[in-house]
Amino acid sequence: MFETISHDMEEETPESKAQWFQSLSLSERMDMLCFFTDLVLENNPMIAERKSDQPFAGRIRVLSKAQG
Repeated sequence: MFETISHDMEEETPESKAQWFQSLSLSERMDMLCFFTDLVLENNPMIAERKSDQPFAGRIRVLSKAQG
């Protein structure tokens, strides 16, 4: 069975992105982490120097692993 490539932004759900990320090996995940870290630092080198921002009320998302 061949999977097709879609360029439809509506198909890029958080669930499909999580499924793709989970399909990566540990070393591939670490490569992605390094890539994103380098990308952020390249575009905003002073981000590491920023002090922690205070969270806004109502802006906290609590994630938990499903029981089962």
